[in-house]
Amino acid sequence: MRVVLRAGAAVTATAGEAERLGLRRVLVVCGARGRNTAQAVADSLGPALAGLHDEARMHVPVEVADRAVEVALAMGADGCVAVGGGSAIGLGKAIALRTGLPLIAVPSTYSGSEMTPVWGLTEQGVKRTGRDRSVLPRSVVYDPELTLSLPVPLSVTSGVNAIAHAVEALYAPDASPLVSLMAQEGVRAMAEALPDVAADPASLDARGRALYGAWLCGSCLGATTMGLHHKLCHVLGGTFGLPHAETHTVVLPYALAHNAPAAPEAADAVARALGGAADAPTALWELAGRLGAPRSLAELGLTEADLAVAVAQAAGQRYPNPREVTPEGVLGVLRAAYRGETPGTG
Repeated sequence: MRVVLRAGAAVTATAGEAERLGLRRVLVVCGARGRNTAQAVADSLGPALAGLHDEARMHVPVEVADRAVEVALAMGADGCVAVGGGSAIGLGKAIALRTGLPLIAVPSTYSGSEMTPVWGLTEQGVKRTGRDRSVLPRSVVYDPELTLSLPVPLSVTSGVNAIAHAVEALYAPDASPLVSLMAQEGVRAMAEALPDVAADPASLDARGRALYGAWLCGSCLGATTMGLHHKLCHVLGGTFGLPHAETHTVVLPYALAHNAPAAPEAADAVARALGGAADAPTALWELAGRLGAPRSLAELGLTEADLAVAVAQAAGQRYPNPREVTPEGVLGVLRAAYRGETPGTG
């Protein structure tokens, strides 16, 4: 994978990356809200542009993926450029998975999906994920100018979403010293950048540092196996339609508080990356609150009656986690996240 990180790169480097890959008919995919930005990238491709498809949706519903694959095949595309956040890049990955077309990612958020071979599709309210190297972008173009229009609230939640990747990488069963270094640096970079982004959303320096953090945190997600936190967020998003980044932001402090007794070294590493905080879960919770992010699942539209359904789904599957996953434990995490109480006090 090649990575380009500089201001203006979206419209000055994307065409060059397509040319380097030998692409001559490129389909650009995006979401409806990101169409204007994607159009600028599409225009930069010149005669290599096959078309623009703006139907990306959160959690990549399988019918949306089917439609995008049909469009790519009908246009005779030989490559795909995904412009936008996790939804757009997720759709690009679905196209790559089904067709084998090479993918170029041009992220406009801090989700980190562009750095991973992980794909996700939602069908009948259930989100399933997998790993396949065919979905790993051949090039990633990071452009801080592309994130200037990202509203501060979404910048914050997208950034905490990225931090979640690094946190779970620190206690993953397949962690390594190198990944742990990247994870700690990713948490530090993102946690330091987000307050600066919130204070001055037009700062290219702050936006660039946030993209650097997203790059590292996303790399951790791609290199390791995620645990309870990510499983819960997939259930809450796929089954109940909760917004992706906001859900990660709310759940992360509670999932870490739950796992910390079984992974004290990981929790300590997160605390160090957060400037030597006394308690990592509380520090994450306070960071989100200080920057105006939602701190309860109730704020996101979940009802108390939904908790039992979420517990059954999250506890009914096997996946690695430092602490044994039990219905009682999952309910405790979800109940605390639903109420938005200080981590560890429930």
